[in-house]
Amino acid sequence: MGLTVKVLLFASAREAVGNISEMTLMFDCDSATTASFRKLMAEKYPKLSTFVLDEESITLALNEEYVQCGQVVSLADGDTIALIPPISGGGGILKKKK
Repeated sequence: MGLTVKVLLFASAREAVGNISEMTLMFDCDSATTASFRKLMAEKYPKLSTFVLDEESITLALNEEYVQCGQVVSLADGDTIALIPPISGGGGILKKKK
């Protein structure tokens, strides 16, 4: 029957898959984990593989909860997984003093 999860992609992860921000990913088996998710995403999207296979390059969030580095979590049909690359930036907008 298979298992289906919703995938949300941000920043460089989104760019690596052709600017797709949301997709559905189907597994051929009835059980899957965050580790098998990473492998399947790497197979389907080669430009994403270097990021998604390295847990320090992309953090996963499963149903809005971060998955800790090294942790393997079982997936359920209908779960939502977000791929969150490291984000850097400035200190925001500075207002000019008058």
